[in-house]
Amino acid sequence: MDKPTHMIEYETMLLSRHRHVDRSAYILLSRIRLAGMMSIGQLSEAFGLDASTLNRHTSALLREGLAERIPDPEGGIARKFRITEAGERYLDDERARNIGGLEKVLADWTAEDVTAFAAFLKRFNTDIERLAGRPWPRP
Repeated sequence: MDKPTHMIEYETMLLSRHRHVDRSAYILLSRIRLAGMMSIGQLSEAFGLDASTLNRHTSALLREGLAERIPDPEGGIARKFRITEAGERYLDDERARNIGGLEKVLADWTAEDVTAFAAFLKRFNTDIERLAGRPWPRP
């Protein structure tokens, strides 16, 4: 494990163990919030996942009342997913919990280190997005 890329792979693998069990709801709701409303086709394109996988994940959102499926307001055939008030609260609570956890972990870091780490993560993610052809909207 002497190559930096091996170290990055290992550390990102370890990072994934800290994720919440229902990470898909958090990510789907985040994307729908940014986009406003999305169809299965749009979600499939955004995530690079097949429709059956997304149907399973969105069904869970619907069952939990975190999203609702509505007719396309622009008159299209595909129905769209829209985040509900409960979904907004869930997303806000999860984001606050995530930020709180990050603030604990980074409490002893300098402001410069935190800023540099954020910049490197953004660069890493945008390079992945560029190579995959699926950019993620940023607020």
